[in-house]
Amino acid sequence: MIAVPVAFRVVEPADVDAAMAAHAGEPGSRYLSGGTDLLVNLRRGLGSPSLLIDLRGIAELGGLACKAGAARIGAGVTLARIAADPELRARYPALCEAAGAVAGPAHRNAATVAGNLCLDTRCIYYNQSEWWRGANAYCLKYRGHVCHVAPQGQQCHAAFCGDLAPALLVFGASIEVAGRAGRRCMPLAELYREDGLAHLTLAAGELVVAVDLPADPSPSAYAKVRVRGSVDFPLAGVAVALRAEEGKLVALRVALTGTNSRPFLLDGTGDLLGRPLDADALKQLDRLVQKQVQPMRTTLLQSNYRRVAAAALARRLAARLAANQQVAR
Repeated sequence: MIAVPVAFRVVEPADVDAAMAAHAGEPGSRYLSGGTDLLVNLRRGLGSPSLLIDLRGIAELGGLACKAGAARIGAGVTLARIAADPELRARYPALCEAAGAVAGPAHRNAATVAGNLCLDTRCIYYNQSEWWRGANAYCLKYRGHVCHVAPQGQQCHAAFCGDLAPALLVFGASIEVAGRAGRRCMPLAELYREDGLAHLTLAAGELVVAVDLPADPSPSAYAKVRVRGSVDFPLAGVAVALRAEEGKLVALRVALTGTNSRPFLLDGTGDLLGRPLDADALKQLDRLVQKQVQPMRTTLLQSNYRRVAAAALARRLAARLAANQQVAR
């Protein structure tokens, strides 16, 4: 990769209000935390902010607390810290598995919760060097006018590939967002839209402050497929939260990443409740996944492979969680 010279200033606000004030004073600025995604993109010429607002010195964003069975995780908590936290691992194993599966150890030591949740969407026509993109007439996501994945359409199909989002979605997590109008809480699912060009619903200057996880979560797990066993983003990632009683499903939530322009909860899993997770139920779960994922040619692997892989992951995780609870009875 040929690095593009990037000129910018850096400020280090002491609190969230100061960070938002800095952004308001220079609307083209960007928030920076771990920088594992943003800085790589800047070196590729994907964006040219004149100001980076370094959030690492804001104490509020680094908090992590588990109280009364629930958890609150600051936006600036690193993925390495999440993966190693014993209380989170006991209550929310899918979250810790997702955090531990991101890239390599050096990345996880720098990357943060909000950074992973707000990860830019990815595509083989977008995540390239400046000269490569220029030689291919750029693309709809940046500086171009045509989506090379679907040239006849008017929508960007770049895929969201963050690992934490599906794990948090199956727990029904919410986020606290700070903006010029004050602070607000919303379900994590409302942070995203199905648009690779603008997949986040945050208003200008808004930033994620914390993630809140409810108490009494169902047993859970996360897994993904990728080209290499480390470093790579997921081609498809699946989180499952499942509870069974007396051999029948009483709770089932499945969330996916890497296939669409947003992470999303699978619809239709409620139809499986009250039934044993037998072969027929697993086939129905497989069909639900294959019908709802929308992988496009945004990676080097075929779209259908990612569809089938996502369905296989969902089946395997659900079967494993159900079997573990049967053994534990």
